[in-house]
Amino acid sequence: MGKQINVLIPLPSYGFDPTEAAIPWKFLTGKGIQISFATPNGKRARGDDVMLTGKGLGIFKNILKTRKDGVNAYNLMYESFEFKHPIRYDEIDVSEYNGIFLPGGHDKGVKEYLESEILQNIIPEFFQKKKIIGAICHGVLLLARSKYKKTNKSVIYDYKTTALLKSQELLAYNLTKFWLKDYYLTYPGMTVEDEVKSALKTPSNFIRGRFPIFKDSENNYKYGFTVKDRNYISARWPGDIYSLSNEILKLLF
Repeated sequence: MGKQINVLIPLPSYGFDPTEAAIPWKFLTGKGIQISFATPNGKRARGDDVMLTGKGLGIFKNILKTRKDGVNAYNLMYESFEFKHPIRYDEIDVSEYNGIFLPGGHDKGVKEYLESEILQNIIPEFFQKKKIIGAICHGVLLLARSKYKKTNKSVIYDYKTTALLKSQELLAYNLTKFWLKDYYLTYPGMTVEDEVKSALKTPSNFIRGRFPIFKDSENNYKYGFTVKDRNYISARWPGDIYSLSNEILKLLF
């Protein structure tokens, strides 16, 4: 395979979606790809406990919580050497990586990741150097907020993309709002889809795909949905994660 392929996954200290980080980690490392992690303080991150355990999800627990393969992959990732030894955001050297992957997560803890000026200043370099970029769910929001200094436009301004759909975000919120309040709304008043669209050259560059009901799997990509534009590929929710991981693998090779 030649020189080791290395992909960076930055994470918040707490609150990322377990499936969206762990399945790509397991899938790509299983194909010989090296994965490196970065966190704000260089300490091991933790996924969203509500998603991992289902605690507080009430009667919708079995529908909304992280599925079994995601939990299993997360537990393996959590104990891996690379996950235990992340670098800090401010130590990221773009030249060391072939690509970057941005998971999502809706717990308020992801704000330090989505709002990180360090990451927003680094991400344009991944695009300028034509590295491989993957993002899913709220991870696309970080791209929407990462701008070129010369133009003040988002790095995905002229790209086709998808992200967490407004209909998905509001459905999860409405199902659980009476006991979880705004847990499913990272930014009450502005959905991920709305903000991502506002960063694009035209709203039509946001591709929704069919309404997601079923999830893809390790051996069946039928229900997964991704949008590929040049060196950038995006997806909407954990139900697309195997398809997204596979498409990222194709781009890396």
